[in-house]
Amino acid sequence: MPALHMGQALTLKMKTTKKNKFLKSSRIIISRQPFEPKSIASSPSASAPWPAKWVGHPDERCGSPEILAFHLRCEVRKDMAVRIHVSADERYELFLDGARIGRGPERGDPGNWNYESYRLNLTKGTHHLAAKVWWFKAGNLSPHAQMSIRPAFLLAAEGEAVKTLSTGSAPWRVMKMDGIDLLPPELAWGTGAKTRLIAGKFPWGFEKGAGSGWTSVSTVADAVPLAFSAGYSSKWLLTPATLPPMLENHAHAGIVRHVQSIDTWETSAVAVSSADHLEKEAGEWNRLLAGKGKITVPARTWRRIITDLETYRCAYPSLTVSGGLGARIRIRWSESLFLPKWQKIKGMYKVQVKGDRNRTEGKYFIGIGDEIEADGKGGRVFEPMWWEAGRFIEICVRTDSQPLSIEDFHLVETGYPHSFKGGFKSSDSRLDYISEISKRTLRMCSHETYMDCPYYEQLMYVGDTRIQALATYILGNDDRLPRKAIRMFNSSRIPSGLTQSRYPCRDPQIIPPFSLWWVAMVHDFAMWRGDMEFVRSMMPGVRAVLDHFASLIRFDGLVANPNGWNFLDWVEGWTWGVHPDGGRGVSGPLNWQAAMTFKMAAELERMLGEQEMEKRFERLAGKIAKSADRAFWDEKRKLYADDLDHRHFSEHSQCLAILGGLIPQGRRKTLSETLFTAQDIFRTTIYFSHYLFETYRALGRADKLFERLGVWFEHEKLGLTTALESPEPSRSDCHAWSAHPLYHFAASLAGVRPLAPGFAGVEIRPQLGPLKWIDANIASPKGMIRVELKKEKDNVSGFIRLPAGLSGTLVTRKRRMPLHPGENRL
Repeated sequence: MPALHMGQALTLKMKTTKKNKFLKSSRIIISRQPFEPKSIASSPSASAPWPAKWVGHPDERCGSPEILAFHLRCEVRKDMAVRIHVSADERYELFLDGARIGRGPERGDPGNWNYESYRLNLTKGTHHLAAKVWWFKAGNLSPHAQMSIRPAFLLAAEGEAVKTLSTGSAPWRVMKMDGIDLLPPELAWGTGAKTRLIAGKFPWGFEKGAGSGWTSVSTVADAVPLAFSAGYSSKWLLTPATLPPMLENHAHAGIVRHVQSIDTWETSAVAVSSADHLEKEAGEWNRLLAGKGKITVPARTWRRIITDLETYRCAYPSLTVSGGLGARIRIRWSESLFLPKWQKIKGMYKVQVKGDRNRTEGKYFIGIGDEIEADGKGGRVFEPMWWEAGRFIEICVRTDSQPLSIEDFHLVETGYPHSFKGGFKSSDSRLDYISEISKRTLRMCSHETYMDCPYYEQLMYVGDTRIQALATYILGNDDRLPRKAIRMFNSSRIPSGLTQSRYPCRDPQIIPPFSLWWVAMVHDFAMWRGDMEFVRSMMPGVRAVLDHFASLIRFDGLVANPNGWNFLDWVEGWTWGVHPDGGRGVSGPLNWQAAMTFKMAAELERMLGEQEMEKRFERLAGKIAKSADRAFWDEKRKLYADDLDHRHFSEHSQCLAILGGLIPQGRRKTLSETLFTAQDIFRTTIYFSHYLFETYRALGRADKLFERLGVWFEHEKLGLTTALESPEPSRSDCHAWSAHPLYHFAASLAGVRPLAPGFAGVEIRPQLGPLKWIDANIASPKGMIRVELKKEKDNVSGFIRLPAGLSGTLVTRKRRMPLHPGENRL
C-alpha cells in the first residue's frame, strides 16, 4: 500500500482481539435518530439535541469554492467499538488511520440533509480521523444535483467517545488544501467541475495530519435532526442516509485501440488514424490495463492512448505514478468517438454524429475528465473526487525532463448495489440483447439517486424515474431507491402544490405533467410493493398536486394548461417536447393525463379507506374525461385531437385516453382499430413509447410492440451496450427512460402484474405475439414468480410457479384459470 495517496479502500481491516482476529470499520444503516434530547419542556433551544457542532475553516472565503482537510489525532486507552455519524456540505471522504472508509453524504436537500453512520473498531493506541471536504458552490462548478449552503463538516460520536471524537468538542483541526484546481465542465452540462491535481502543492499524507496551514476549526451551526427541529436554528436538518454504500469494485479493464505520438494538447481536433498507431507500444499499454505491467514514458515525450472499455461503465479512474517531475497526464472519458458531421436534432439544436460506436478510425475523441501534474516523487495515487462515465478513455501524457513511470491504472466501479434476480428469455434472441442493455442502462443510471443519464446531467427527473422504478420492481425486492425518489419529489413541491420536475437540484424547474407522473409513481408503489403507511405519508402531496390541477378546471370542464414547461415527448416537429397548443390554452393529452391521474388518486384513497376523497377524485376524473371526449373527439378521423381546433393528432392522446379507462366503450373499440392505421399523426419516440406499449397491452395487442422495438433492435448494429436517449442522432448513449422494454417483457409479454395493493394477488395475462416461448422471472414482495410458457398455434402450455402466500389468476383469450402458490401446470 503506497505511503502517499489520495484515497484507498472503502473498509479498513483492523486487528482487535484473539477471539475476533479481524473486524472491519464500516458503514452501518440506522433507522432512528442516534441522540435523544434530555428535555425540551422548559427551553427547547437551551442546548442542541446532538452533542456535536458543524465546523468549518475560520477564514472562509464567502462564495468561493473550498477544498478542506479536517484532522483529529486521538489516543485510545483500550480496544473499543465506537459508532459515529458523519456529514458535510457539499461532499466528504472519511479516513481512519490513512485509509478511506466512506464517502458521502448521500444526496438530499437542506430540509433532508443526510448523514452516514459508521462503526469504528479502534485498538488501544494512537489513531487518526480525517476528512476531505469540498464545496464547489460557485457558478457552474457545483453539480446541478448538488444542493448546498456553505462549506462545513460534522462528526458526532456516541457513548464515551462523544467528547474525544465529536466536532465541536474534540480538538479538530482544519486546513485549506492546495494543489487542486477546478476545471469548468465543458461538454457534460450539469455534472460539476473536474480537477487538475498539482502534485507538488498537494498536502500528501493529510489523512494523518501532514501538511502546513492547519488551524483550529470554527463552529458553524448546531447539529439538528429533522425529527427534532423545533426551537433550533440550523442550516441543515439531519436525517439518516437510507441507502447502502455505493459500489466500489476495483477492476482492471479495457483494451487499447490507439496509441499515438502527438505534439498538441488539443487532441479533440486530431482524428484517429491507423497510420499513426504505434502497435508495439499498444501491447505494453494493454499489459498495464490488465494489471500485469507498468509503462515508462521517456523524457520529453508526448503520447495519446485511447482505450475501449468494451461496455459502458461508471467509475473512479485510479492512477499510480512515480517520477516524471513536471509531467502532465490528462484522463478524459467519452461515450463514443465522433464523426466530423453535425446533424439537427428534434428540429431545435445540432449534435455531433457518433455513428458506429465500435468504430474509432477517422473519428474524434471529445470528452471530459481530470488532469495531473506529477511532482517527481514515488507512489502517487490519484482518484478524482467524483466518478466518470462512458465507454472510451483517452489518456494523454506529456513528460518534461524526467521519464514518468505509470505503475497502475484501474477503475473503481461505482453505482447503486442492485441485486437483480429477475430476468427474461425468449425464442427471439434480439430481446435478450435488449434486456441486457436495459439492465446496464438501469445500473448506470442508479446512484445516490436515480439519474436521467450518467454522462451529461446526472439529475433525477420524474419522467425517467417512474420508468426506472417500475423496472426496479420487476427485477428485485430492494425498494429503497424508489422510496427515496418518491420522498424527494414530495419534498420538492412548491407553494402551488406541484413537484419540481427534477430533484434534488439547485435550479428549480417545473414540468407540470411530471407532477402527474409523480402521483402515478405513488400508485405504482402501492400496487407493486405496498407499505400503505408510506403511501399514506405521501397523500398530502398527492392531494396538493391534484388540487392545483383541479383549480385549473374551466367553465367547460376542461383543464387549462398550467404554467411551466408542459413537456410530453421529444417528437420531431414539437418545440422542446411540447405539442401544439401545449403552451397556452387547452391540451388534449394533458386533459387525458389529468383524468387518468385523478382516477389513480381515487384508487389510492380507496386503498386507504378515505371514502370522501375517493368520491371527490372519481367525480373530477369523470368530469374531465367527459369534457375531453366532447371537445377532442374527431368523428371524421375517429381519433382524439390534441387541440380544440382539431388540427393536430398524436399517438399520445389516444394512449392516454385509453389508459385512463374513462372513455365510452364504443370509442375504445374504435381506437383499437384507428390507433394502428392512422396516418399523418405524431408518433411516440423512445420515452413515451412506454405508454404506447402500455396501451398495446391494454388492448390485447402486445404483438404490435415488436413493430416499435425497431429503434432498440438497431442498437446492436450501432455497437451500443446501453440504451439511447432518443433516435439517432442521440445526445446521450445511456438514458434511464430507454430501459422500459425490460419492464414490458415481464409485465406485458409475460403479463405479470399485481392484482391488489402490495402484490396481495397476481394477474398473469401473457401476450406472446410472435414469440414461440418465454421464460420469465419477476420479483414480488412474497418472492420470485416464474412464468415458462410455450405457444403452438393458438395453444399455450407450460407452467407458472408462485411463491408461498401468493395466489392469482391466469387470463388468456380462451380461459381464466385460478393460480395457487407453488407450481401451476397449463
